Amino acid sequence: MNTRFARTAAPIAALTLLLTACSGDSDDATSADPSTSSSSQSSAAAAGSGQVAGSVLTVNWGGFPESWAPGASMEAGFMRVPYENLVVKDANGEIQPHLVASWEQDDASLTLTLRDDVTFHDGTPFNAEAVKANIEYVRDTPGEYAGTFSSIESIDVVDDVTVTLNLSEPTPSLLNAMTTRALPIASPTAIADGSIATTPVGTGPWKYDEASSVAGTRMTFSPNADYWGDLPGFETVQVVAIDDDAAAAAALANGEIDITDTETTQLSTLDSSGHTPYLSYPALRNNPIFFDRGPGGMFEDVEVRQAFCYALDTEVLAGIESDWKPMTQHFVEGESGYNADIVGYENDTAMAQELYDAAGTPAVNAEMMSTVFNTTQMQLYADQVSEIGMTVTVTEAPPPQYFSEWNSGAYPLGLGSNDEQTAYDWYKAWFAADAPGNPSGVESDELKAAADAAIAAGTSDEADALWGEVTQIISDEALTCAHVAGEELVAWNSDTVSGAAAPAETWETNLINYRDLRPVE
Repeated sequence: MNTRFARTAAPIAALTLLLTACSGDSDDATSADPSTSSSSQSSAAAAGSGQVAGSVLTVNWGGFPESWAPGASMEAGFMRVPYENLVVKDANGEIQPHLVASWEQDDASLTLTLRDDVTFHDGTPFNAEAVKANIEYVRDTPGEYAGTFSSIESIDVVDDVTVTLNLSEPTPSLLNAMTTRALPIASPTAIADGSIATTPVGTGPWKYDEASSVAGTRMTFSPNADYWGDLPGFETVQVVAIDDDAAAAAALANGEIDITDTETTQLSTLDSSGHTPYLSYPALRNNPIFFDRGPGGMFEDVEVRQAFCYALDTEVLAGIESDWKPMTQHFVEGESGYNADIVGYENDTAMAQELYDAAGTPAVNAEMMSTVFNTTQMQLYADQVSEIGMTVTVTEAPPPQYFSEWNSGAYPLGLGSNDEQTAYDWYKAWFAADAPGNPSGVESDELKAAADAAIAAGTSDEADALWGEVTQIISDEALTCAHVAGEELVAWNSDTVSGAAAPAETWETNLINYRDLRPVE
């Protein structure tokens, strides 16, 4: 799977020695129980049979996050070890309480009533001030999730367990966003002193154990003795960094690790071992976005953008990287913003050339930043648009630089993942005039009017149709195109792990239902 974090390689021989030493130690909702509300957030089955003392789950996601701060682009497979969310989704996709015990929402505000028995790993109390600090940090820090919380004008701490978010506009997707990677809840003490970037401090059943970790090779998360909820089956989680797919598959087959993300090219290795089943689930969406579309910009003219889009052929990409599925639009049926009338831009080089000529063939000489996991895709697109006379230069950078710069406005064009689950969040993240992902600051009157109408509709019956109009305009204006969706492939060792299943959370990479997992005894 093409992932979005920095892959920090670990010497395989050293990693094997570490694993040998450390892995074999196994000698308006108010009524739901927050500790059993999501299969991936907590598990009644695991709680019923108890945690196995000394058990260690060793997981490989190929690297480590560049930052553990809330709002950073950390993979879910990392985030959901030390961190928890305010609310969670159950197996049916319904939002349930977790760190929040109940809530009340209308068009003007969202009031959260918090659990009163939760403490952060560093001893800091979980309370209304902590929630305020986390939301304000994500909202006010430049990043892909800032726009998601931009409608929160102010936050009132009513008392220790009550916090009210005052909204500038109806935001019915706000609770949904709180279930995602956009808002892991971290210690406000660690946020304030800046240590949260390198040292995760959350409320989950596993807490970071620096003494048992090895920089660049292994991060150990030991049991949180003060955890408020039901305990998971595994006492300790070790996250390791094998960045070579073949080496990771071999380590899994040899029993050196318990779980890894993998690729279709490694399935024969996994099948031959006889004890490494695997699963897949939809996890990633990406698409190119035109950042330089302001006055005088390289992509100001809609016909130039449309020509670019018609020149791209995502079917060729799918033939090269089989885990990508071409899509006509960002959303799938059943999601807010899906519009059955959107046909997208099926490859048509003749149409692309016609549109480009009609626009006067203005010079398109764009630099596009890539990193290790998407250079192939970007170079393919660059080659395809060259057929109509456009020039795109793909410049590969280390992941940390890529994450901080690809959509900063320093480049006229970018290709990145959009994990927003609602049309409101997608619009606010990339297309509104003040969206963090719209450095041009340009938005058409038609798009703004349609978005304003959809926002004003709130949760009414007509809201979905109105958001469909928004996504239709985004497509018609070719603000983005060439949508593809990717599957995450995760394998595990059935000799050491039971209960493995896809996560309840949607569109999150590198994840398995951690809390339902149990050691095989």
